[in-house]
Amino acid sequence: MFPLRPLPALLGLSLLTACSLRMQPGERARPGTVPRSAPPLPGTVGGPSRPVPPTIYRFGTFDTLLVNGRVLRLYPAPRGTYEKLPLQPWLVSEEAAEGDEFDPEAEERRHLLQAGERVKRQGYALQLRCQNGKTVRLVSNPVETETGNIFYQYLAALPGIHSWLVAVHLYEGGYFLLIDQHTGRQTVVWSPPSVAPDGRYFVCGSSDVLARYEPSGLQVWRMQNGRPQLQWERQTEWGMSQPRWLNNHTILFEQDFFHNGDVDTRVMRLTLPD
Repeated sequence: MFPLRPLPALLGLSLLTACSLRMQPGERARPGTVPRSAPPLPGTVGGPSRPVPPTIYRFGTFDTLLVNGRVLRLYPAPRGTYEKLPLQPWLVSEEAAEGDEFDPEAEERRHLLQAGERVKRQGYALQLRCQNGKTVRLVSNPVETETGNIFYQYLAALPGIHSWLVAVHLYEGGYFLLIDQHTGRQTVVWSPPSVAPDGRYFVCGSSDVLARYEPSGLQVWRMQNGRPQLQWERQTEWGMSQPRWLNNHTILFEQDFFHNGDVDTRVMRLTLPD
């Protein structure tokens, strides 16, 4: 996240990707599939070697999670299947064209056209009128100090969990807010959420494995009595980008990891425990 400037100069502000407030590497090659060689088979001299899968594909740091004393395994998934799953629109990366700089004010104006009468921008104030009559006012403060600089940017309405999504840009870094459309209750999350088809769960994935400026990993939330409740979160050695739901309990996502001096990506599957 670049430092914020006063609103008239926000053309220099870079937006984060769908799962992080920092830009991710522009090129993410798929992991190689050529196996390493193993020692010759018993009884042979210089004969064919037994193929051994790359270390990155073995169960370990990159494909296990310890959650409440239970080991969850992540499995490779077909990219073709992943790409056929719907990507929720607020998870689509919004990046400037090559040679241009991203304009968050222009992007917000585009989002506000779809927000309806209950969401308005008045100068530095973003106003969201809830169904109970309460108005949430989020006032940006474009000052050149590390502790005071803040900018609130409206992104989307999430009907599956009856919330508005707002990006919060700080002098360095930032986070996201979910604002309940009924009550105005605010919940801080790592990234724009991917909501399960039945609306019971949502996942927030974050990826910054190269710069490590922000945490990489995931949060799992559950809607209980209309409120999001954090079930668990893990900071990991790998990053999660653009999770998509295969069903109400299973997600497919792009897993970013640092390997052989570069950031690589593969598609993985994770089934959430009840």
